[in-house]
Amino acid sequence: MGMLYIVPTPVGNLEDITLRAIRILREADFVLAEDTRTSAKLMKHLDIQVPMYSYHKFNEHKAVASLVERIQNCEHHVALISDAGTPGISDPGFLLAREAVRNGLDVQCLPGATAFVPALVSSALPCDKFVFEGFLPQKKGRQTRLKFLKDEERTIVFYESPYRVLKTLTQFVEVFGPERQGAAVREISKIHEECVRGTLAQLVEHFTKNEPRGEFVLLVGGAGDTAPAANN
Repeated sequence: MGMLYIVPTPVGNLEDITLRAIRILREADFVLAEDTRTSAKLMKHLDIQVPMYSYHKFNEHKAVASLVERIQNCEHHVALISDAGTPGISDPGFLLAREAVRNGLDVQCLPGATAFVPALVSSALPCDKFVFEGFLPQKKGRQTRLKFLKDEERTIVFYESPYRVLKTLTQFVEVFGPERQGAAVREISKIHEECVRGTLAQLVEHFTKNEPRGEFVLLVGGAGDTAPAANN
């Protein structure tokens, strides 16, 4: 019976791939990728030639059952990757992992690249305890979720698109207050990586003057944490 490996891939710098991840991908019967076009570039870079099939948020509910059956019947193992980072963390992967476990398959996740950990550690906000929220709802439920988190004492971690960064930071100011500490980290592990630290009001000011570009991790200090993170 086959098994499922969940394999993190680089969020930016291709050198962040691990030696074990490369071996698992090379030995796989086939690879499930969020976007085969994006993953093909990585596979070419690593000189890996194995069959690759799409597994993304638009087909995962329909594909889960048949994929579990294919994994059960494969000779060795199947590797699941997303466009960047660790599958299942704000990316497809949870449904397949859960169904595989329900059907008695062995599921292993390799340690490796993810965006929020380096962002959290470099933010200079407390990182011994934190809450990972991922992407906020785009419309319905957004304000409700933020108000629920208003008194959270742990550092809060969000993912955000560059097109909504300023809007989201402005909402943070409205809900958490302008003096709450925060950080915005973009383009992790890439050439233009940047970490902007300060109060939420300072972050709004910064990105009002500087157009947000790249993928962002936004962090909000916990309620009661008044120590400045650092100068932005």
